[in-house]
Amino acid sequence: MTNYLDFERPLAEIEGKAEELRAMARQNPEAHVEEEAAALDKKASDMLVKLYKELTPWRKCQVARHPDRPHCKDYIEALFTDYTPLAGDRNFADDHAVMGGLARFQDKPVVVIGHEKGSDTKSRIERNFGMARPEGYRKAIRLMELADKFGLPIVTLVDTPGAYPGKGAEERGQSEAIARSTEKCLQVGVPLVSVVIGEGGSGGAVAFATANRVAMLEHSVYSVISPEGCASILWKDAEKMREAAEALRLTAQDLKQLAVIDRIIAEPMGGAHRDSEATIASVGKAIGEMLAQMHNMSPKKLVEDRRNKFLSMGSKGLAA
Repeated sequence: MTNYLDFERPLAEIEGKAEELRAMARQNPEAHVEEEAAALDKKASDMLVKLYKELTPWRKCQVARHPDRPHCKDYIEALFTDYTPLAGDRNFADDHAVMGGLARFQDKPVVVIGHEKGSDTKSRIERNFGMARPEGYRKAIRLMELADKFGLPIVTLVDTPGAYPGKGAEERGQSEAIARSTEKCLQVGVPLVSVVIGEGGSGGAVAFATANRVAMLEHSVYSVISPEGCASILWKDAEKMREAAEALRLTAQDLKQLAVIDRIIAEPMGGAHRDSEATIASVGKAIGEMLAQMHNMSPKKLVEDRRNKFLSMGSKGLAA
């Protein structure tokens, strides 16, 4: 069953009518409704194309948050073999919002790390909706150190509204853990590639995405703050999130133009949630190509490449 976003309501009505006609035909084989159903399918297909060609930044936020969008766990299960999860930060606890471990990608050993939001009520609560606590970032640091020690490429999958802002997280050093994770990304002498598969929220995303190569899915978003949070600060009104989304330049297309990311991965028409298998395959292809670009780079060159990438951001705008 398709979960429709609010701007997809006209599409939902058309597809619903087409399904009603098919249900009628199944109950009464003599009812000749094939042509009418096909016409509705064509109308729905045309509307879907029109809607997704004209997505505003706020609508892209809605698509990026779609509950049926493939999550980190789906990518790991589909793209990686021999996945061995590693748990805990060796200090406080295991954070289920962050998953990661040893695996093989295209039959080569790697370390994979990502935010996991969960796919139903129970798992979303267990995963804290993808909002990591300090122990999640410290677990990621431990995995990155392991990868660096054994010369294993690192793949990170970013999908978080932001780091968890709760009292306990702050008491255990949330900002320090995020900063250390970002620092560790800059220090490792192995290839590091990152893909924003849904939401890339604030420092919680940067802590995984300070990579040699950063890609975003076509309808994902990546920003210093959520549109609702930005609107609450600037206008004291979270309902102005549409204006905030426009101002934040958070879409993949904007960020590619600003050289914040390196590539955009196309999604199936209607978003990743309409064809998870095709989306996951596209992400796998992009990861393979990005890793291949760094195949012969020395540890020193990898670190320099990563640092220069981030130090140069914004320089074109300043020069202009």
